[in-house]
Amino acid sequence: MSDRNRELAERFNRTLRDIVLLLRRVGADQPITGQQLSVLGSLQQGPRRMTELAEEHGVRLPTMTAQINRLERDALVARGSDRSDARVVTVELTPHGTDQLQAAREQRITFLAERFATLDDEQRAALEAALPALNRLLAP
Repeated sequence: MSDRNRELAERFNRTLRDIVLLLRRVGADQPITGQQLSVLGSLQQGPRRMTELAEEHGVRLPTMTAQINRLERDALVARGSDRSDARVVTVELTPHGTDQLQAAREQRITFLAERFATLDDEQRAALEAALPALNRLLAP
């Protein structure tokens, strides 16, 4: 690995950490945590297996189970089963979960849009130009 790539990785890591912390602070008054928001976002496209959720979020199944238990307790998700295999536990958003997800996202988007408005055109264009490269970094 080149020194240049390592330096870029270190700077990117610090910036990413700062962005995550900033977004957590923005949502601190929300009734759901950032991690819960992330899990709800994973369910937006439809029911998912618990094992898939655990893998996607980089946690063990017992950790995801505890997270789902809290979300289910708060009526944000509902458990189900796979029609092809009754042993498989699935999880899906409830209407209340969808509402909470949309509210939290709207708060973040509004906050970011306000921050972007403080940038000049060149800075906004630089961020926009970086998005394809960022998406490529995040691709599986």
